[in-house]
Amino acid sequence: MPITTCVFDAYGTLFDVSAAARQAAAETDHREFAARWQQIAVDWRLKQLQYSWLRAVTDTHDDFWQVTQDGLDWALEAAGLQEDQALRQRLLDLYWELSAYPEVSDMLARLKGSGFATAILSNGSPRMLEGAVRSSGLEEMLDHVLSVESVGVFKPHRSVYDLVGKKMGCKPAEVLFVSSNGWDAAASSGYGFNTAWVNRAGEPVDRLPWRPDEILNDLSGIPALAARL
Repeated sequence: MPITTCVFDAYGTLFDVSAAARQAAAETDHREFAARWQQIAVDWRLKQLQYSWLRAVTDTHDDFWQVTQDGLDWALEAAGLQEDQALRQRLLDLYWELSAYPEVSDMLARLKGSGFATAILSNGSPRMLEGAVRSSGLEEMLDHVLSVESVGVFKPHRSVYDLVGKKMGCKPAEVLFVSSNGWDAAASSGYGFNTAWVNRAGEPVDRLPWRPDEILNDLSGIPALAARL
């Protein structure tokens, strides 16, 4: 069955989750942070994901903005910067304006020009996703922006992947799902989507019952992949 619909994870896939920390580090007001921003960014992202999984398996859902703040608070405390409330607020403000990766706009334009439906499927709250899409200028390139908030549980719960068919009227076999998270690409493959893992960091494949169908270095090859499948 040919691909009709291309669905993307948001954070780390379309939007650079390190951009907030990188920008804050470049500002003269945060010199101590600048010396260790890369590790803080890694810790922030890891805790953000871990807290989403733990909330899913313990049935204690809260929206992704709360999880994002909790992850940042852990990362700042681990770096000994938990007392710097101005830094914390600056990082949170910047997270609403994350930049898209350089190839994203052209890639989505090529998909739309070829007749594919496009969407985001994300853990992000609707307001977070609206801010990221608007700040990156991607509004006209996406047919749907789907948030887990409509089902009240984070990925990789199957009810999240169900949203694609319910909202876009397509079968799993018609979908190319793209994520920078290896576990997300693997779980969605198990769900029945065609999948591509954008492995920018060259990480090993996660040891899970399923594997991504394709592994790419960036998003530029997605239009050709969608046309080939």
